[in-house]
Amino acid sequence: MPLLTIATFLPILAGLALMALPDRSTRTAHAVSIAATGAVFLITLVIWARGIVAGDFAQVEEIAWIPAIGAAYRLGVDGLSLPLVLLTSLLFLLSALYSARVGERAASYVVLMLMLETASLGTFMALDGLLFYVFFEVSLVGMYFMIAGWGYEERQRAALMFFLYTLLGSLPLLLAIIGLYLGSGTFDMRVWVEGTTLGGLPATLALIAMLVTFAVKIPAFPVHTWLPAAHVQAPTAGSVILAGVMLKFGTYGLVRFAYQMTPEAFAQAGQVILAFGVVSALYGAFAALAQSDLKKMIAYTSVNHMGYVVMGVAIAALAAEPRIRTIALDGAALQMVSHGLVTGALFFLVGMLQDRAHTRRIGDFGGLLGRVPWLGWAFILSAFASLGLPGLAHFPAEFQIFLATLNGMPWGLIAILAIVVTAALYLRAIAGVFLGEMNDKWAEMSDLDQREKTVIVPLLILTVLVGVAPSWLIDMIHTTMTGLDN
Repeated sequence: MPLLTIATFLPILAGLALMALPDRSTRTAHAVSIAATGAVFLITLVIWARGIVAGDFAQVEEIAWIPAIGAAYRLGVDGLSLPLVLLTSLLFLLSALYSARVGERAASYVVLMLMLETASLGTFMALDGLLFYVFFEVSLVGMYFMIAGWGYEERQRAALMFFLYTLLGSLPLLLAIIGLYLGSGTFDMRVWVEGTTLGGLPATLALIAMLVTFAVKIPAFPVHTWLPAAHVQAPTAGSVILAGVMLKFGTYGLVRFAYQMTPEAFAQAGQVILAFGVVSALYGAFAALAQSDLKKMIAYTSVNHMGYVVMGVAIAALAAEPRIRTIALDGAALQMVSHGLVTGALFFLVGMLQDRAHTRRIGDFGGLLGRVPWLGWAFILSAFASLGLPGLAHFPAEFQIFLATLNGMPWGLIAILAIVVTAALYLRAIAGVFLGEMNDKWAEMSDLDQREKTVIVPLLILTVLVGVAPSWLIDMIHTTMTGLDN
């Protein structure tokens, strides 16, 4: 069975079926959403069970699309894309469960979410450059309408900023894809990732175009300014999908396109790319420290954590030893997954807090741990994971990145300062919201209900599991990364 195709298109087909139903009530819409995302999650588990092939793409599904130009419908997975596919299906399922409370235009909301899931899975599994670009672009349409239609006070401005940044930012990628096609005569990404399609000046120009696109999507400093506004104004599920899934389009593209398809040009620019990664990590941490809004604070920590991923990929390009390259790439890929788990949990928890208090300002709270222990301890665990505490998800990823940096470009270790700043900002948030004397205003606040626990507990379990026993995930990633160390 073409499981990759089924997983990719089942969500949008479910959305279309919902629009065709005579009964598009809130209850029906959310039932369709949960059923569809749940089915996709189960299918991706079967895809995982089928396994991948060392150094190659597995479970490839291919059908002729536009033969005259060498474009085809091609899907496949490897050790880089499969963990992100699993992460995507999980976060969309949890987002569907959380969003069951959305009553305003629920059917439209669900259709947008399901369209986003199709676009996201297609982006990670596409093996055709043209097909990749189609999925990549469709995703921004869905997120634009989700922010504009169901966001908060300044949602229209935030949605427009998100759309313009990402649309204009993606145009250079289209030029790079055309250049790769002209150099190879095909849109088959399996040919492109061999790294022999372009060389010299064409490779350098293609790399610059890719870096512009993926820097906006990551986002890296200084093209990150759309992110805080988009996160703050997006509905909770939108923030989870944006941070947990869509930011990975940029880091995934950095490895799959820039690193693999223009390896020599990437290596020559490695020092500059590393510098951008270090600056992004430091800037994101210090900017987060300055925030009083919990959601904006977490948004800036995404700039910080994605900066570590950029560092890892840059170190892999610069390192002389294959072992160091593999460590750096393993760490970068693992960081993508761990960031989705941890930051997804944090955005869910802040959304749950906002649902109760209708505010996100740290100074408005105090002493909530005794009143809402489930919410409080879940936030504390996720915050400790985000600051890189050993035994939790970020630690094995960041340790590998910093270990490779030490052996490759030691000056990049200045980014370690960001860990100290991240610890400070989260301890400040924990103390301000959950410790100290309780504000009487929140004396009747309720703790997490059963549905909210169902949403948050899987992310907490995986956060601990990846931190304590990451080998099951690293082994999957390593299957592909060992093939990129030469």
